[in-house]
Amino acid sequence: MKKEHYKVLLAEDDFDFGNILKQYLEMSGYIIKWAKDGEEALKKFKEDSFHICVFDVMMPKMDGFTLAEKVVEINPEMPFVFLTARKLKEDKLKGLKLGADDYIVKPFDADELVLRLNNIIRRTAKSAVPKLNEEIIKIGVYVFNARRLELIYNENIQKLTEKEASLILFLYQHKNQMLKREEILNAVWKNEDYFSGRSMDVFISRLRKYFKRDASIAIESSRGIGLEFKLR
Repeated sequence: MKKEHYKVLLAEDDFDFGNILKQYLEMSGYIIKWAKDGEEALKKFKEDSFHICVFDVMMPKMDGFTLAEKVVEINPEMPFVFLTARKLKEDKLKGLKLGADDYIVKPFDADELVLRLNNIIRRTAKSAVPKLNEEIIKIGVYVFNARRLELIYNENIQKLTEKEASLILFLYQHKNQMLKREEILNAVWKNEDYFSGRSMDVFISRLRKYFKRDASIAIESSRGIGLEFKLR
């Protein structure tokens, strides 16, 4: 995956600093979604997909630690980094206990942040998408490019995370079959725990939005049984 496809959720309430950081990261090839407080960041996280999150610790409405806890509940595999002006050891330990991949104290060099983000993404990115004999798959009116992580409808290109692409591929390979939840979780998440289940529900909701332009495609849930990717 090329760096320009990496999407970052930036949560920073300092307008001047956030604006400069956003511009610098965009010049470095990232796609940035900037939230000015924790509540806005959580809303953006639920509505979109990201490769990594960068959270300021001290923010209004919801601090970075609380935001990270809620993000981890939705997607336990999401890498995230804390930014803070506080140098307290207790804060750093709290951030790392929450599962933070890094904890960066302000002021810092923007080039250093870019290098750290690159390293974290490379380390956490997993080749979850199986190799295909054909990298292009036609799904209804859509074209799914597994290698480039894209779902294309006419001229509209939906960028996908590796997890989203892996889920689409697994569902497509088992289209028109009733799949148990644990089958999907084990195949794509490699885990059946509660948090992985919550994460899967969020991803399924996203896929339903992605495929909504084609009435012949449906992801139907059967309570207590599982899911079926219907392709007529």
